[in-house]
Amino acid sequence: MANTKSALKRANIAERNRLRNKTYKSAVKTLMKKYLTVVATYAANPTPELKQQVDERLAEAYSKIDKAVKRGILHPNNGARKKSRLAHKLKPLTQTAQ
Repeated sequence: MANTKSALKRANIAERNRLRNKTYKSAVKTLMKKYLTVVATYAANPTPELKQQVDERLAEAYSKIDKAVKRGILHPNNGARKKSRLAHKLKPLTQTAQ
């Protein structure tokens, strides 16, 4: 337990920031999972409607990852790796469709 008033305040701030970061990381994971499920359905039955939905989900995930990096919640390399993995899931599907 903190012994001084300033240490107590720092502990409270750290807890507040931890909870804020946790919500952001959770949102990133959720958007990534939603994207992956849409990609799986698109792989099974490629239609223009599903392709549009895949693109929308990808944009949402990219946006959330970029915001998390900007706010310092994710390391820039971590954000880049997540975005790369998302793009890598879609690439073989778009090459076969062409």
